[in-house]
Amino acid sequence: METLQNLIGGRWEEPVGEDVVAVVNPATEEAIANFRAGNAEDVDHAVAAAGAAQHEWATLTVARRVERIHAWAEAIAAHAAELAELECREMGKPVGIGRTFVDGAVAGLKAAADQALTYPFSETVAGPGPEGERTDIVRHPLGVTAVITPWNFPVAMVLGALGPLLAAGNTVVVKPSERSPLSTVRLFELAASSGLPPGVLNLVLGDGRTGAALAEHEDVRLVHFTGSVGAGRAVGTATGQRLNRCVLELGGKDPVVIDAGVDPVAIAQAVAFGAFINTGQICTSMERIYVHERIADAFVEALVAAARTFTIGDGLDPATVLGPLVDARQRDTVRRHVEDAVTKGATVHTGGAVPERPGYFYPATVLTGVDDTMLVMTEETFGPVAPISVVADFEEGLTRAAASRYGLAATVYTDDPEHIAAAAHLPVGVVWVNQWQGGGPERLYEPARDSGMGATGARAAYDAATRPATVHIAATAPAVAR
Repeated sequence: METLQNLIGGRWEEPVGEDVVAVVNPATEEAIANFRAGNAEDVDHAVAAAGAAQHEWATLTVARRVERIHAWAEAIAAHAAELAELECREMGKPVGIGRTFVDGAVAGLKAAADQALTYPFSETVAGPGPEGERTDIVRHPLGVTAVITPWNFPVAMVLGALGPLLAAGNTVVVKPSERSPLSTVRLFELAASSGLPPGVLNLVLGDGRTGAALAEHEDVRLVHFTGSVGAGRAVGTATGQRLNRCVLELGGKDPVVIDAGVDPVAIAQAVAFGAFINTGQICTSMERIYVHERIADAFVEALVAAARTFTIGDGLDPATVLGPLVDARQRDTVRRHVEDAVTKGATVHTGGAVPERPGYFYPATVLTGVDDTMLVMTEETFGPVAPISVVADFEEGLTRAAASRYGLAATVYTDDPEHIAAAAHLPVGVVWVNQWQGGGPERLYEPARDSGMGATGARAAYDAATRPATVHIAATAPAVAR
């Protein structure tokens, strides 16, 4: 069994904390690695190392920092298959799907770093005043920052946060989820061997207590956190008390609204992918489906057929489409939501029961007859469950889609221009029309309601990673009195 360590100031070190955490393969329920959870002393050490490295890193030219980040990205790309296998072993994602997301994360890291080359770290603004007078806006790096990531996309979540932070001149302490640290450790091994200076990237392993110590540290100027609503509130409270920044991407209960004029069979295939991929363990999974009554029967039939093609198995097997849930706790949440719906009158068309086999598996499940009293329509399920509610018209679908305490993303399928315009007003960070997960590197968004706070993506990510200061220069210096 592998024993994992922290990376602090360029050195691999055993955590000081005494509590041992096991990493379990969710397909076999076997422990495959362990580590001692870092405590406040480990966090202090990592933050100090990041602070010591920050000035030298910030004084490099932007082009030089981007070059170093690209070198790391190339090293990651060369080990993409290995990283996908590590993700499979630690959290269950099938390797084929995992490889796609690792490749996408590498491309995203490069694109985010490249945006630094055109970002206005220094600009002169025009304004009234005497000739020769000038006002400059200079954006400085914040200093030491922190990234706390969830277990569902270990590689993608780390790389997605780091590009702007590093390219802007900050140094970073990363705390991955205790459920899936293997691939993150490998990322840091590749960083250490690809030319990133010691201390620019630091890794502290641990559980929620470790993350709390990092969020509460007075020298961490920004915390980029992705995770549950409850933990996100704690991070926001901790950073707010110290007048430090946070960017929070939290839970989602993303709706899908399907209009009458679309092909129900084609849309069912798309919804099956959006609801079941990665075993439904995506913040933007399709978790509430509102379908127009005119195409509902055809849509349900096609979605059930599609769900039955999501074969369960160990993600290391190329034939597997649906891997396990990350652990027994997550599977219990999914089972509880489905049982609650059935008890209150919902109908299970396929799936809906834990299979009798080792591993934390749950089948692709389609429910109808759901309503807004059910957990499966109000709370984040984070599993392979597609609950369908039939609506009388598109307006009802939009209204019910908006009636949630979450506001991460939404997907709408319609060919009606007026309906597309109406969908743009949904209270969410991202609206996808006729394609789930669309958009390029220039997109930016801010989650709404309980789904988080802090704009990110493109220029917004650099705005969050820097502090603006104004430098006003008068036309001439005052004359010396004589």
